[in-house]
Amino acid sequence: MELVKKPFARKNAGKEPQAEKTSLVDADYGRKKLFKRGVNLMADEKLEEAATVFEQALRIDPDSVETLMKLGYARFHLEDHGAALRIYDRIFEIDVTNPEAWNLKGLVHYEQKNYAKALDAVEKAIESDPTYGMAWYNKACFLSLLNQVPEALDALKRSIEIDVKNARKSIRDKDFVNVKIEEGFKRIQEVVVLESVRQGYHTIGAIVWTTFLDKVDVDVGLLKLMEKGLIVKNEKRDGLSKVPVYDLASNVAEKIGREKKGVFGITRKKMPKPVRNLKEMIQAIQTAREAIEEKDVEKSMEIFEEFIDTTRSGQHMIDSFFDEHREIRLWKIRLKDRGQDYLIDNHDKMLVLFENIEAAITKKLRSEIA
Repeated sequence: MELVKKPFARKNAGKEPQAEKTSLVDADYGRKKLFKRGVNLMADEKLEEAATVFEQALRIDPDSVETLMKLGYARFHLEDHGAALRIYDRIFEIDVTNPEAWNLKGLVHYEQKNYAKALDAVEKAIESDPTYGMAWYNKACFLSLLNQVPEALDALKRSIEIDVKNARKSIRDKDFVNVKIEEGFKRIQEVVVLESVRQGYHTIGAIVWTTFLDKVDVDVGLLKLMEKGLIVKNEKRDGLSKVPVYDLASNVAEKIGREKKGVFGITRKKMPKPVRNLKEMIQAIQTAREAIEEKDVEKSMEIFEEFIDTTRSGQHMIDSFFDEHREIRLWKIRLKDRGQDYLIDNHDKMLVLFENIEAAITKKLRSEIA
């Protein structure tokens, strides 16, 4: 089961805005100040105090979805499930298509062991955002718990298509006890083994260690992958004996790329250039979203340059996301002039733009690898 992260690390907010100046030009200044205090309290895991501060912020702006989300998050981790559900329902009165709120509501029902209601909520999250990998994973969990095995496998496969890390996560997830004997889940185990080999783990012991699979399951997975021509088996000498080692078949390595580990365990990626460029863009988008969430002006300006500079990802942005490229250029200029106030005011807009770019790139990336 993919639960939300525990209260997050303290945000690096940069310079503290001046109250005298900001409060005159920003009617929402008081709410933002309380919101920031609540976030810092959550970082210190003072959830009850954080909830009180968020409630104070909502007296200033009762319709702030951003504040309601954090209050619901705090109530959820305080196991005040009734209050959390009421908060998410309040969000839906403002924005009925909010996928994160629907997913979180599903998790509340999951904690209450009301899996049918949890499934209904998470399906609404997917309707709002079909590329929401966490929601697909949670849907698979709820379906498994309801013993809808084929549907659970389909949802799990979809979550893995969006984020391959979900394959490894599912191996130890007790919510999938109903589906682990199915042939379809065995194929997911094959995906986990294949990904481990691609990352540079070539012996059975290393694969067992990195995947959490039993040795028997690794053996079966490797055998199936060799039968399909995806993995090749060789041997290397270890003293007087020979140890079997496994690697990607050459045609597979060219298609999906290979990761090799250096002497100090640092990964060096080798993959087709178009795929590599798209993956680098997705990593940059994730960094940009983190910087925006942290209200970090310097970090945001620095990562925005990745999407502006034509010697980096800028040319791809101009070719495929011209309007977005222009918008990011403008944001960088405004951030330089106005700093954190501008970042706070445009926080949601920025996140939506990068989420849309990421969804488009993810779709293209899947077609490049297919």
